[in-house]
Amino acid sequence: MTTEDDKGGRTATVSRWLPFSCVDGPGNRLVLFLQGCNFRCPGCHNPHTIGLCDHCGDCVPGCPSGALTLIDGRVCWQAALCTHCDRCLDACPRSASPKTHQMSVAEVLVLLRRYGPLLTGITVSGGEATTQLPFVVALFAAIKAAPDLAHLTCLLDSNGSLGETGWQRLLPVLDGAMIDLKGWRESVHHSLTGQGRERVLASLQLLALAGKLAELRLLQVPGRSDFLDAGGELDAGLATFLQTQGPVPIRLNGFRHHGVRGEAMGWQEAAMEELDRLSNALKVKGFGPIALPQL
Repeated sequence: MTTEDDKGGRTATVSRWLPFSCVDGPGNRLVLFLQGCNFRCPGCHNPHTIGLCDHCGDCVPGCPSGALTLIDGRVCWQAALCTHCDRCLDACPRSASPKTHQMSVAEVLVLLRRYGPLLTGITVSGGEATTQLPFVVALFAAIKAAPDLAHLTCLLDSNGSLGETGWQRLLPVLDGAMIDLKGWRESVHHSLTGQGRERVLASLQLLALAGKLAELRLLQVPGRSDFLDAGGELDAGLATFLQTQGPVPIRLNGFRHHGVRGEAMGWQEAAMEELDRLSNALKVKGFGPIALPQL
């Protein structure tokens, strides 16, 4: 949830942050994971970032280290006492981690200045970062306005659910967005995300037209994905859509069990052979460059 601190600066609910990452965009990046997501993907690898804590207190009694307490009706987390056993995540009925904290734009700038000489840029991820859009806009604007940080690229890792008005607010300070397309047909996309595909496709088109679609990500789930037709060729409708995006880098992600909970634990993991078939089908149609995961 985006709020303002006592000095009027934007703050966000943050799940965690990484000082260095080479898998969340090009180069070496500081990554900020914001809490909260408007999709409900059964195969989410970070399900604890989906919900926002409603301070019900169900997680407090099971905390073995006493890191969680209920004070004035609110769950409070003491990081110094936490052993990260994650029992609180198992207890939460909302898939909401209580191990979050508020970070201001100014605090993120401090981190960027600390690690800046070693960084290529920052990537804001989630959850779904655009559910806290005012913070993201304010953060990227502050980076662009700071002479010692303006060389850092500002990237967004998103499910593409943001509407056009929101993108127009973000585009002036955004260097690029990496967007997931988890299913092609409406029914398949809904089964894999809990939401329709209309806004995702609109976001891809808008970003491609603006020259800020840094990467299109396709998730291959064996027996559930529909990027290939029955003959093993790229779905004709998907091919037509991709042609309108121009030469956009495509990353293929294979479904894995890591971090997953619930029904998706019974899903089959994607083998490299399956990703190779999808990659080859894309290349035959002239799409790419294409990146494959290290499975």
